[in-house]
Amino acid sequence: MERRIPEAGHVVTRNDLELLLAGIERTIGDPQAGIFGPESMTWRIDREAALFLGAGRAALLQLAHPWVAVALDQHSSVMANPIARFHNTFRIVFTMNFGTVDQAFAAARSLHTMHTTIRGALPSPVAGYSQGSLYEANTLSALRWVYATLFDSALLAYECVLPPLTDAERDAYYVESRVLAGLFGIPREALPQDWGAFRGYVEAMCRSEELGVDERSRVMAKRILAGAGSWVKPPRWYQALTVAWMPDRFREEFGLPYGAGEARSVERTKHWLPRVYRRMPQRVRSVGPYLEACARRAGHGPGWVTRLSNRFWMGEARMPFGE
Repeated sequence: MERRIPEAGHVVTRNDLELLLAGIERTIGDPQAGIFGPESMTWRIDREAALFLGAGRAALLQLAHPWVAVALDQHSSVMANPIARFHNTFRIVFTMNFGTVDQAFAAARSLHTMHTTIRGALPSPVAGYSQGSLYEANTLSALRWVYATLFDSALLAYECVLPPLTDAERDAYYVESRVLAGLFGIPREALPQDWGAFRGYVEAMCRSEELGVDERSRVMAKRILAGAGSWVKPPRWYQALTVAWMPDRFREEFGLPYGAGEARSVERTKHWLPRVYRRMPQRVRSVGPYLEACARRAGHGPGWVTRLSNRFWMGEARMPFGE
């Protein structure tokens, strides 16, 4: 494992964010279509409900960053109300992806404002961090890792049930994701230049002392996998798939069992799940915010099916920050 003691790094200010948003705005052709639009890889991939398959993996990899784990422990209700955390995350990300430009920018500003209140100190040493190390949610290095876990896990989930993307499609999706990262406050120059370099970044992070698991994050991870605090209990096949997608290091550090039984469960899941998923109509597979964006482009509001789907994914009937 590479020994690297992380530094606090740059904290993204509101002015930093506004400069990034202004740069994105100059590239937009149709503000009503949103940041990406219907021809984008982002709409094609992120409309799929199957991306939820990667949510558990993304959450655990985020917990492997000590700043994220302590921030969630000290500032979030994720353990007491995981459904609210789920809704808050998808409300922001889906609005960035499928909302109008005004909605996407409002979501970005709202996220940044919320992050400004999340700061503190590590109560104990973890990985390369000493006790008392200061953290802030708007620190560039932490934002970059959270972004990376979401993007990397989305691709894994998509290709678990749908045909693998070509190299060109994967590269195009990554290029668009760097625009999305700007809404988090991450400038393009702070990100790897292409898909191959991005994979190198993720692998290097997973070897480094910038990540590490302690008892706090271990307990949080196991509670999340068990669906603690929620009436929704993840099925065993979902738990096994999540653990299968974790790097070996973090299976061990989180204490996640993965033996012959779990491996068989994953193989069975990879056999039946794509067959079932691909037979579903696209409208059924699509998340509510994508359907709402399609309705907006057609000149009418979301129907009851779309509103119901929105409530499942975001906890409210329509994407926020609208007129």
